Amino acid sequence: MGIQPSLLGVSFRRIVEKELTEDFGSGGDITSDLLVQSDVEMSAQIVSRQEGILAGDKVVDCAFEVVDPRLSVEWLISDGQVFSEGAGVASIVGRASSILKAERTALNFLGHLSGVATATRRMVDAVADTKAKICCTRKTTPTLRALEKYAVRVGGGINHRFGLDSGILIKDNHIVISGGITEALGKIGRRGPNTAVEIEVDTLEQLREALDCGVGSILLDNMDNSTLSEAVKVCNGRALLEASGNVTIDSVRAIAETGVDYISSGWITHSSPVVDFGLDLAF
Repeated sequence: MGIQPSLLGVSFRRIVEKELTEDFGSGGDITSDLLVQSDVEMSAQIVSRQEGILAGDKVVDCAFEVVDPRLSVEWLISDGQVFSEGAGVASIVGRASSILKAERTALNFLGHLSGVATATRRMVDAVADTKAKICCTRKTTPTLRALEKYAVRVGGGINHRFGLDSGILIKDNHIVISGGITEALGKIGRRGPNTAVEIEVDTLEQLREALDCGVGSILLDNMDNSTLSEAVKVCNGRALLEASGNVTIDSVRAIAETGVDYISSGWITHSSPVVDFGLDLAF
């Protein structure tokens, strides 16, 4: 998929620290503290239990580093690469007690983010010979939005708005409050070239009204595929069209074939299956 996006600039260390604190509770890893001598060294390998796309290597690095900066993590593959079932993806060397303390937090992040990347890649592959691009939404896990949107990019998708300040999206409730589509767009007025404006429509009548107002991007909300196809004809290239609503791996191909430009899916972030990883020890 080319050069993968970087996690540089994403403030995820605090998230990792919070998850470790949740796992440690008030007493730490009492099992390992009782059974493992503090000076015992070992090596371990993170092994995939199924195939997928890797995402989250730097987050895993952070989890082990926060627990014990002396731990050494070596990745056998990197974010964006495909791994097969049973493949070793990383090796860790250092104090046994430290590895065990970081293990679950590290694997939780790796499994979830790789799951998002894998689900995204499946959708991207499903529409590969169409014009449609797969994008995510703001339906993300609380506190994990930056990481999940990163995983979407690793999987070959693109990001919609990161947050409410990332662009103007006039949704149905905004339209109701404003008194209609024309009125809502009128209140927005002319914006600078760096401010994206998109409006949500539910019907072809609303679509025609939005097009008459000159808006450049329109979200087609919960339209069936026949209506989406008609919307593409009505639009005739005057605006970018985004299909949204209950998009899954099973439905995405037929949606893409209607001719829309973008397909947004909350499923890839809020319901993607976790990829199963394990950690195997070797002294």
